[in-house]
Amino acid sequence: MIVVYSTAWCPDCLRARQVLKEAGVDFVEIDIEKVPCAEEAMRAFNGGVGKVPTILIEALPEERVVLVEPSDEVLRKTLADYKARRGGSEE
Repeated sequence: MIVVYSTAWCPDCLRARQVLKEAGVDFVEIDIEKVPCAEEAMRAFNGGVGKVPTILIEALPEERVVLVEPSDEVLRKTLADYKARRGGSEE
């Protein structure tokens, strides 16, 4: 499962969204300015950081990766690892 915490106006969020789409993975996007308590939930697992995009990637139930404002390169590598761990399949 991939969850992206974002805002509508954030250029880094737009960039990350494009990388995710190019990777062909399913993801859920949560706008922290529109969804009540979303920012608090995001801060609970990213060390209290208020930066977007914050991307939560869970390849397996016991395996969680949190990326805060990742570069395209880091996000692509992490997504490739995610897909490999899932046997090349999506969600």
